[in-house]
Amino acid sequence: MGRGANTTNKPLIWGAVGALDQFKYEVANELGVDTNQIKDGYWGELSSRECGAVGGHMVRRMIAAAEQSLIDQTTANVKASFRENFNGQRP
Repeated sequence: MGRGANTTNKPLIWGAVGALDQFKYEVANELGVDTNQIKDGYWGELSSRECGAVGGHMVRRMIAAAEQSLIDQTTANVKASFRENFNGQRP
């Protein structure tokens, strides 16, 4: 959280704070945002457009990861169900 931020938002998973912060910087670098302007976690020197682009791309990538996880989970469940039904039948 940046300096001067007066918010009551608390992370649900404290271990994710560092990972999300690192993710934010990775996305900013990928987008070509000058991260040298960020001092001690304060992003106030960047434009709203740059900060919004970073946040928007973070959300897109997190949604894509969640969708892929659901696909993988569903595929694994279908395969397990198929194996169970296939092995249970006798010719």
